Amino acid sequence: MTEDKIKDLVPSDAPGALEIGFSLPETYNASEILFSNLDQGRSDKIAVYADTGNSTYGEICARASQTGNALASLGLKREDRVLCFLEDTAAYPAVIMGTIRAGYVPILVNTMSPKDLIRFFLEDSGATVAIIDARHAALFDSETLAGTQMQVLISVGGETKIQQDDVDCYQWSDWIKDFPESLKPAATGANDMCFWMYSSGSTGRPKGIVHLQHDMRYVEESFGRHVLNITEDDICYSVPKIFFAYGLGNSVIFPFTVGASVVLFDQRPTADAVFTTIEKYKPTFFFGLPTLYNALLQDERCVNADTSSLKMCLSAAEALSKDIYDEWKGHYGLDIIEGLGSTEMTHIYLSNTADDFRIGSAGKRVPGYEVKITDSAGKKVPAGSDGILWVRGDSSAPFYWNRPDKTKESMREEGWLWTGDRFHQDEDGFFYFRGRADDLIKVSGQWVYPLEIELCLSDHQKIHECAVMGIQMKDRRMTLVAFVVAQEGIETGDLLTKELQAYIKEKLLPFKYPRTIEYSDVLPKPAPEK
Repeated sequence: MTEDKIKDLVPSDAPGALEIGFSLPETYNASEILFSNLDQGRSDKIAVYADTGNSTYGEICARASQTGNALASLGLKREDRVLCFLEDTAAYPAVIMGTIRAGYVPILVNTMSPKDLIRFFLEDSGATVAIIDARHAALFDSETLAGTQMQVLISVGGETKIQQDDVDCYQWSDWIKDFPESLKPAATGANDMCFWMYSSGSTGRPKGIVHLQHDMRYVEESFGRHVLNITEDDICYSVPKIFFAYGLGNSVIFPFTVGASVVLFDQRPTADAVFTTIEKYKPTFFFGLPTLYNALLQDERCVNADTSSLKMCLSAAEALSKDIYDEWKGHYGLDIIEGLGSTEMTHIYLSNTADDFRIGSAGKRVPGYEVKITDSAGKKVPAGSDGILWVRGDSSAPFYWNRPDKTKESMREEGWLWTGDRFHQDEDGFFYFRGRADDLIKVSGQWVYPLEIELCLSDHQKIHECAVMGIQMKDRRMTLVAFVVAQEGIETGDLLTKELQAYIKEKLLPFKYPRTIEYSDVLPKPAPEK
């Protein structure tokens, strides 16, 4: 079941919106985040720095307009979906904003997704158009597309030519070149559908998270203004990619709203590559994860890397340890500002700030959001007690596509989002993560369901039985450990470990593989009940 008419569950007069004075006209198109820079005289200003070439605001807007016009030529209807399977180049924000400006809905998809997951995205969303990075063209073969509604495939970058029966295939720059470089925004409502992202699918099939036209603007007026304070003179560099909600805010929403610049890097973000990018483009804002900061600190370039351009470093998605914070501060004299958000809320709703932070906490409530802690029955717990966190703010997704069961579970009355996260709030208003209300664990900033990995490993011909669990490391990050009993006659050791890890990466998503595999002759069994 889909939603024929979208209802924004958060009241327009909710305390969060009133707190930040949030208000938009009834007719509003989120592409104005980009296109308003033309009215501000920034047409010739660099919007995107990249190794493949820099792009001005005028150029990005022109490519966005051409993309929107080209999509319209296909006869798409308002709110038709366009799958975006793209790496972080200047084409990505142009595709996102051009699609939105024309009245269609971009779906931002993780480029590490395997073929069967891509097929699910296509089937679930009903997308008839996909704009993909040419490097991933092989994933969109006849097997993947069979039985879907896919009609048009457009590849971005490179010389790769896609050929598929019954599907029209184009190269993006060639496809859009004859279309006008200007486009009036579709007369969308502020509460109309704008863009989607899919959850990681750690508890079964992924959920399509539907966001509205006003959601991008809301996170700018809440987290953007009250925590970041980015100006047009700043340069942002986010290692987390645009297809993540965290990366979308860092690389598109926040810099473009104020006319700042962004660094986009479309290769694997090794520690060496990250340091090189910082030294080359001299960003002022740096967005990462605890896992990334730890990798940078362990790299040989850490001692001599020039990070003098940075004025603020931020982290989210998983707990930041005091050890990582202290070591980073010791090397570079910079605090790491930690926050917590979710794809459902578009971005961060709990955060420390440059002037008010506690190491080890997710921070305080970001202006524009309401939060509460309850017991499992939804009753508020006494101050200082642990409980389940709820959040409300007008950047919240109103529903999951085709998932009324999950919508009912998470999107509650009057727009409250039940997070499923257990938290403790201290007397000063700082929130501390205490784990999940269910069996999910967070690895490298993404939720993982251990049973899914156990079932996958159990299908491997060399495995007799296994168990997977999350282990907290000394720096408070979580890692996956698999306890394995191999089939009789199978030699265990490093070679089998690498084989099993590669198997998980292929069958599931790369981040779901167990970092450690321990072997034994038998798994412990619980004692039978008497």
